[in-house]
Amino acid sequence: MIGFKTLFYKEVLRFWKVGTQTVAAPVLTALLYLLIFSHVLESHVRVYGSVAYTAFLIPGLVMMSVLQNAFANSSSSLIQSKVTGNIIFVLLPPISYREFFAAYVMASIVRGVVVGIGVLAATFWFTPLGFDNPLWIIAFAVIGGGMLGSLGVIAGIWADKFDQLAAFQNFLIMPLTFLSGVFYSVHSLPPFWQQVSRFNPVFYMIDGFRYGFFGVSDVSPWHSLLVACACLAVLAVLTLALLKRGYKLRS
Repeated sequence: MIGFKTLFYKEVLRFWKVGTQTVAAPVLTALLYLLIFSHVLESHVRVYGSVAYTAFLIPGLVMMSVLQNAFANSSSSLIQSKVTGNIIFVLLPPISYREFFAAYVMASIVRGVVVGIGVLAATFWFTPLGFDNPLWIIAFAVIGGGMLGSLGVIAGIWADKFDQLAAFQNFLIMPLTFLSGVFYSVHSLPPFWQQVSRFNPVFYMIDGFRYGFFGVSDVSPWHSLLVACACLAVLAVLTLALLKRGYKLRS
């Protein structure tokens, strides 16, 4: 496990050394979203009958930050290593593809959770939040971070330059996270778009994460957990298969 520990430490240190960019900036972005949307919609929108819009919005922003930063961590690390050529120093040591996968994904989870905690701390004073089911909060944060961390490894392997990675993020990650119920309840949508939203796996992660705060959600948290675990399993298997083949890394 020395290879895993070393690579994991290297990945955590990589984002921690530039914390202003990797942690503080996403927290500021989420805070700006909260300031704008809560100011405009607080008096016009009620969710779940009794939950104020600002309270509803905060968990969504926290989870969105977790997911986006988990993806950014693994994908940016791999593409930077490939472009600069120092990926060879990761591939030469006798580190198995399973250790490689675990180190990158777990470091992504750490960054996502750290940013999520920062967003929660920065926004918590806007309105009091309950923690109805803390275990659900932890479970969805970890599973969501692992899922997007795995997707980030896939994107980093596939992309050969930064603009390809940017296209992956702009045309897949951003739509999935913004159209997942972060800023609204899917029950407020027309029936057709409610059904479309249910094909978005990020919706289930945000809805389940929000359940941990309020004890209410748009769908059953067990259903959301099942979908999130299934998506994580599929992405993990795909990522491990690519790493085992050495696709665009060793060949």
